[in-house]
Amino acid sequence: MRIAVCDDEERFRADIRDHVDRLFGSLDVMVDSYSSAPDLIDKFEKKPYDLVFLDIEMPGMNGIEAARRLRELSDKVYIVFLTGHVEYALEGYEVNALRYLTKPVNEDKLKEVVKYVSDKMSDARHIRIRVDGEDIFVNISDIYYFEARDQYVMIYTKDKDYLVRYNLSDYEEELKNDGFYKTHRSYLVSLGKVKKLAKNEAVMEGGGAVPVSRGAASGLKEALYAYLEKNAF
Repeated sequence: MRIAVCDDEERFRADIRDHVDRLFGSLDVMVDSYSSAPDLIDKFEKKPYDLVFLDIEMPGMNGIEAARRLRELSDKVYIVFLTGHVEYALEGYEVNALRYLTKPVNEDKLKEVVKYVSDKMSDARHIRIRVDGEDIFVNISDIYYFEARDQYVMIYTKDKDYLVRYNLSDYEEELKNDGFYKTHRSYLVSLGKVKKLAKNEAVMEGGGAVPVSRGAASGLKEALYAYLEKNAF
């Protein structure tokens, strides 16, 4: 997830960066900070952010004006205003602001916001597969695990299973930021679908179990702990 913090006061930018690093530092969450709205917008035009924390009261272009410009550039970015003035709330509705946070930002409330956006992004993410000449979109959140079978990959999901001509390593690369871990040279699992770890295997939701190689065992435990920490309330 790409996050931007825009505030003309460095202490508030640093405050949010520190909170995010402490809560999500072991995961694929990147935070950039900006002291002015024009700088943020210039970078956003080149590569959009997923979540933007915007101070409302800034010299020059204020947060409301910046949010309007961001919304022109993207209808997908999540915008969170940083302020103590509730009178700005109605203007926030105009740009579909996700939330207001008062400064200094409460760490628990910040965690709620980042996790909410992360969950929404995960739910919206999908992979496209081709089955019998037809393109099918499979939600990533529905996938239990992948199993390599020669030149094919079996995809196990909560609704049905799909056999596709693909490489497991390509799925590993495609899903590296989506909570998947390679437990064995032939298996790639969704960490969120692991029910428990048994001897040399991971028991999955849906009743399946996948092998865990000796070399992957410790890394799998670390990845699971990081995933659970990220998603725990």
